[in-house]
This record gives sequence, C-alpha cells and structure tokens, in this order.
Amino acid sequence: MNFTVIAHAVEVDHGIKRLSMRFIKKYAAPGRQRLSAELCDEISKEFDKLGLITLPRRLPTSENEYVFVIEKSSTLGQTVAIASTLAALDKLGQSPLPRLFDNYPEALGHLGS
Repeated sequence: MNFTVIAHAVEVDHGIKRLSMRFIKKYAAPGRQRLSAELCDEISKEFDKLGLITLPRRLPTSENEYVFVIEKSSTLGQTVAIASTLAALDKLGQSPLPRLFDNYPEALGHLGS
C-alpha cells in the first residue's frame, strides 16, 4: 500500500481531502476486484501510520462512496477524534453528555468505528 499521493493531496488541501473509495482502492490494492471489510481495516491502519483519519471512521466497502481524509494533527482532525471518542462512550452507555447524539443521529453513524 502506497498512500504518499493521498497524504500529499491532504496536505495540499489544508488538512482535508474528499476522496472516493475507488481512488483509495487504486493505491491500496489495485489488483483486487473489490473492497472488503478486512481491506478497509488495513487501509485505516495505514492511514493512521501516516497521521491521517477518515470520516466516516469506518471505511465503506462500496467503491462508489466518498470519504473525507483528514490530518489527525489538524484542528478538524482533533475534533473528529474527540467526537469519535464521545460516540464510542455513547455506544457503551457511558457518555458524559447523555442524549448528545439524539440531536445528531447521522453524526453518530459516521463517527462510530
């Protein structure tokens, strides 16, 4: 997997880039016929090594879907990381802000990993 092109694209676009899963697959596993959940997990780990996170946090297996790739150290990246932690705590029933995601149901789906 060679994601240097993606990492540079994110950097050039001030820490965020919207990419199709088809484009990401092209660099992750060009020889594969389709994206699997396992491959998406591997891609997320490789992004993490490069200091990148995605939104939605769990990558879709459809090549027709789009995701945001974000620098983890950016303000937006840190905000997504905090929100993801809140979503995980909410899923466990231990949210310090109960009912926060009642008002933001779509966000919960994108932040859960």
